[in-house]
Order: sequence, then C-alpha cells, then structure tokens
Amino acid sequence: MGICKDVTNSKPLFLTVYGSVLIGIVFSAVYVFSAVYSPDSTFSWIISQNVTPSSPNQTLDSPLQRVGGGVMPPMMRQPQIGKLKPIWETPPPGSKMPPLETFRLTKEMVQERVKDNVIVATFGNYAFMDFILTWVKHLTDLGVENLLVGAMDTKLLEALYWKGVPVFDMGSHMSTVDVGWGTPTFHKMGREKVVLIDSMLPFGYELLMCDTDMVWLKNPLPYLARYPEADVLTSTDQIIPTVTDDRLDNWQEVGGAYNIGIFHWRPTDSAKKLAKEWKEMLLADDNIWDQNGFNDLVHKQLGPPVDDESGLVYAYDGTLKLGLLPASIFCSGHTYFVQAMYQQLRLEPYAVHTTFQYAGTEGKRHRLREAMVFYDPPEYYDSPGGFLTFKPSIPKSLLLDGEHNLQTHFILVNYQIKQIRTALAIASVLNRTLVMPPVWCRFDRLWFPHPGVIEGTMTRQPFICPLDHVFEVHTMLETMPIEEFGPGINIREYSFFDNPLMPAQVKDSWLDVQLCQQGSENCQSNITNTTGVLRFPKHSNEETLKMVLSPFKDVKVIQFSSMQDAFLGFTDKTREEKFRKRVKLYVGIWCCVIGHDPGHIYYDMYWDEKPDWKPLPPQTPEDDQHN
Repeated sequence: MGICKDVTNSKPLFLTVYGSVLIGIVFSAVYVFSAVYSPDSTFSWIISQNVTPSSPNQTLDSPLQRVGGGVMPPMMRQPQIGKLKPIWETPPPGSKMPPLETFRLTKEMVQERVKDNVIVATFGNYAFMDFILTWVKHLTDLGVENLLVGAMDTKLLEALYWKGVPVFDMGSHMSTVDVGWGTPTFHKMGREKVVLIDSMLPFGYELLMCDTDMVWLKNPLPYLARYPEADVLTSTDQIIPTVTDDRLDNWQEVGGAYNIGIFHWRPTDSAKKLAKEWKEMLLADDNIWDQNGFNDLVHKQLGPPVDDESGLVYAYDGTLKLGLLPASIFCSGHTYFVQAMYQQLRLEPYAVHTTFQYAGTEGKRHRLREAMVFYDPPEYYDSPGGFLTFKPSIPKSLLLDGEHNLQTHFILVNYQIKQIRTALAIASVLNRTLVMPPVWCRFDRLWFPHPGVIEGTMTRQPFICPLDHVFEVHTMLETMPIEEFGPGINIREYSFFDNPLMPAQVKDSWLDVQLCQQGSENCQSNITNTTGVLRFPKHSNEETLKMVLSPFKDVKVIQFSSMQDAFLGFTDKTREEKFRKRVKLYVGIWCCVIGHDPGHIYYDMYWDEKPDWKPLPPQTPEDDQHN
C-alpha cells in the first residue's frame, strides 16, 4: 500500500518524466532513421568499418551485429540489396538437376553473388575439380562468398551444383580430362577466360579473375580496395623484389611478365576497351598465347606514373591505370615455394599461384600439399596399406661446406637420392605409401641457363626445394604396367604428418624401427619393446623385411631411424629389375648450364653404381635421354 500511495501522490511528477522520455525516444528514432537511410550517412560508414564477422561464416547480413561491443537490433541494420545464398548449402534431398539453361551466365545471376560490387571468379573443367573445391574452400574460410565458378563441361557443373557451389555454364563443351599445359586445348581454355572477362565487365561489377591452380591465403578484397583508381591490378612473374613492404611493385623495375592467373578488373571504359581488344586479338590468331597478348597490349604504352604515391601507371592506351600486385605476397611458384620471400620480409601472403614448376598438374597438387593448403578427402590421410617414413641423414659438410656449385649441388642431392631409392624399395616390399622426406638443394632449377641462383632474388642456399626440382612427380604418380615396372609405389608430401587434417588414429599408430648392427647386443629382429621401438639389423633383404614387419601390418606408420644400409636388395631378381626400370624414370633434370647446348643435366637414380659419374650435360644426342 505504501508503494501505491507514493506513486499516486507523485503522479504529476511521473507524467512529466514519462512525457520527457517519450519525446526523447521519438526524436532519437527520427535521428536514427534519417542516419540509416541517408546516402551521406556517417552512421552507415561506422557500421561498415567496425562490424567484424565473429566467424568465417558470419557476414554483415547476420541477424545480430556487434558494434563497439554491443548488439544492434535488426531494425537498425544497414539495408542490403540481397543476402548471398550460403555456399556449401546442398540442394534438398530428392531434388532434380535443373535444366542446363538455368546456369547460363547473366547479369542477374552475377548480381545474386555480388557483394560490395565485387565478384570473384574462376573456371575450369572436371579434371580440376579438386583444385576448384580447394579454391572455394579457402575463400569461404576467409569469409569471402561473393564468388562464381565457370564450368567448362557439364560433369563439373553438375558436381559443383550438388555440392552447393555457385556455378555457371561457360558453354565450352570442354573435355573432362587434364588437357596439359601448352596444348591447343590449353590455349582454348585461355581464350575462354578472355571471352568471359569481356562478357562480365559490361555487367558493371568489379571482377577478380583467378586461375584454379592458385589458392587464397588471406582475404584480398580489402587490399584491392586500397587502389580504387586502378582499372586493372595484375600479378606478375617477377622474382626479384622491387619493394620490401606490401605496396604495389615498382612498375619501372618489374621485368617479369604480367601473369594473368590473378588479376582484378574494374568496369571502367579503359578496362572494357582493353578486354574487347584482347579478345578480338586472340580470336583472330590462334597462335597468340593469351598471356603474351595481354602483355603486348598493356605495354603499348607504359608510363608515366598516375601519381607520386599509389604506384599505379598509365598503360595500354595511355588512359588505363594499371597496378602490379607485389610478388612477395601475391606469390608465384618461385617467390613462395623457392624463395619464401614473404617469410624473409615478414609479410603475410595473400595468394600462391603454382607457376614455376616442372611436373604438370600433379606437380601443382604436390606443391600445394607440401604447403598444406590443398584439401584432400579423408582417405588420402589413411592409406589402407599404411605409411612408411624415415629420418633423412645429411652430413653438415654436404649442406653447408664449400662453395655452391654444380659439383656440391649434385653431391648433396645424390646423397639424398640414394636414401630415397632405398626407401622406395622398402615401401614396395611392404606395400606401404612412402612419405617423402624434404629434399635439400644448393641450386635452383629454371628452364633457362643461370648461375645456380638468380642474382637479386632472396633464394637462400641451401634450401628445401620442391620435389619437382629433382623428381618427376607426375611419373611417380602415374599408373604403369605392373608386368613391366612391378607394383606401383604411392607417395605423400614431406609435410604429411604435420597437416592438421591428419587423423589422430593414424598418428597414434606408430612404430619406430631403429637400425642396428647385425649381431650386436639387443639387435634382434623379432623383439619389440614396450615403447613401440623395433631394433632391426642393417643390410636386411626382402625376405627379412617381410618376415619381421608383416606382424605390424595393422600399424599405420612405420618410421625408420635411417635409410643408410637399411636394405640389402631384392631376393626376387625379376622383381628387382622391374623396380629398377620403374624408379629410373622417377628422377628428372637440373637446368641449365650457362653457355652449353643442351645445358641440362640428368639426375641418375643409380649414380653410385657408376664410379666415373659426374654432373655433366649430355655430350651426344644419344646421351640426351633417361638412362
């Protein structure tokens, strides 16, 4: 009662306060409404600058947005043109494949995927399905979902549709197999890209066009937005740094080709004019490579700089504003895998493109796997026969002593080849997948004569070189006739066990094999101690390996402490001959000696059986072949 009485007695005061609050709410609502819907609103700018998705899948379209630590109700959100349909959201069970014409590229289709007026696109055929899924996965993990994939065959189109990846039909009727670099079909694919750019720019959206053999490691869109005046921003094949921070590369110092695997177009008149002329050039002459055509056009005029600060340069017709993405963070296969330029400059890479490599599509996969940025299915990490690995042994003198020259390079690599040859033999006997060790090189590999390391690059000596610098990765992974080459030997990349996708049940099922001298104390091939260590005699043959290690066939990983003198040889000489025939094809070439034609030198899997072996280029046409 006392409370009610107090309220009754204070009614005039209560009404006054209540009225004041109500008036304040009305004025506040009017202010917020005008701020949200005003085109000049600073309020909308504050939202766009301060709202950060709390997870890769949360976007600015989420029901609740956090601003300055508080929660903004849905009524106060900045209005959106449309919400992007989530990627990886598969069609409902029982759905039927829509008609092919549904996937025709239109402005309306692109508009459904655009965000902040930007669309990110790639394209390919079914042979690159795993590359495309990796490409999409990296972008969606980074919170970038304004993307589209062009399908060059209906098999890819259907596969992507059922996985919930936004896809359109390029109408290419392309083969579903890997066409191979440099082939006529490869060049046809390049022309399709140019036709696609010319078709999409008139839609009025910014276009980030990418090849499928690259991955995004960091969201590139904020970086590209730093250069709103640019008509085109392109990656390059530059391998010598021109800047040491994250500014655009210095166009006056870039000597490498402009690489069209990563480039960003704005729908300006100059950009559309360039795309149209580029397309017409390629359609008029089948002999022009798309990248060469692009370089020829933009180099018609190069200079002057647009200003003193941005790094942009007038190019092409004198009105196109061009920027060169820094090779240290928009990485090529050389600046990322060989130089690790971004690491040395303490920068965060945005992308890596698998250029500068020597083993076709399989080599590209292997490099991305070495870098642990390729997405393989779970079965890749749990081979039915289990895995074999070993601790490589390299004396310090071979790595670091003496000058870096052909002789010391080949001595170092050959020392490792012999150990890998032994490991391949044991893997073959045990029917296990070999996890390759990291391979150290003193010399770089290129396709033209060079002094070992290009002057001005940041290549350190020695360095862990990509496997395709020494081995023919595509040959190692291809299927060969068993009757001629013996059973196949699967391999994995050296970083395999460090990959976060590696299941615990594989890593936890482990046997260490320590080599010991036959007859020495506790060197007994039939005893395993309680710590999961097997002491195994050196110079064992095929039969001993099978007898001792067969009981451990259910152990996922067998690791040898060394491959030095681990295997005496095959008991079955016919099988040995087939093995030798197989692995002789596994090694590649080093390239190239200056002033010598040919300048390449073949690696030899059995170099140690030839006392007079030296790292020399082929002296006769007969020598210019694998032995």
